[in-house]
Amino acid sequence: MAKILELEFVTDTGKNARLSIDNPKEPVNSNTVKQSMAQIIASNIFVSTNGSLSAIKGARVIERNVTEYEIS
Repeated sequence: MAKILELEFVTDTGKNARLSIDNPKEPVNSNTVKQSMAQIIASNIFVSTNGSLSAIKGARVIERNVTEYEIS
């Protein structure tokens, strides 16, 4: 099962931006995620097509099951 930690931000233009992290360390600690997101905003190292990251909107873990079938 593939897991992705998706970090959601609001940009300085009021639009949404997301950063995705594959295979996050489990269990995900919400306080650690919040602190990390604040550091990402403060460092100003990521800029999206919608502007600079300016506020935390939320975070979520997405789980995905993939079943492959062999077709001959």
